[in-house]
Amino acid sequence: MMLTLVYALLALAVLIALLGIANTLTLALHERTRELGLLRAVGQTRAQLRAMVRWESVLVAAFGTAGGLALGGFLGWVLVKASDGASDTAFAFALPPLPLTVVALVGVVAGALAGLRPARRAARLDVLRAIATE
Repeated sequence: MMLTLVYALLALAVLIALLGIANTLTLALHERTRELGLLRAVGQTRAQLRAMVRWESVLVAAFGTAGGLALGGFLGWVLVKASDGASDTAFAFALPPLPLTVVALVGVVAGALAGLRPARRAARLDVLRAIATE
């Protein structure tokens, strides 16, 4: 029962992260409209622009996932050490590799999915209109 709740909260966190990455990318691309137009003007194809934005999304998600796993592991270790003398029950700190790998993969895949729509919108920019943007 408790593990199901933890997984539900994890799924909710991934969904929120997905929306956050998509929003951040959309705003970043909006701010870089002129730059993207210039890249297209000097010969970058729509497919290359889409790939660039998707890779940016994956990198943001990968670094966020790595930071979250590191911080979560550290805080888990701190809580286990802090609870050593607090009760008669002894807790052991463990970082199971399989669930951590699954979480890392889900984080990166979520980042890739979050970048699909902003990448498509960036690739559809009109070159002249994008260059004229201030």
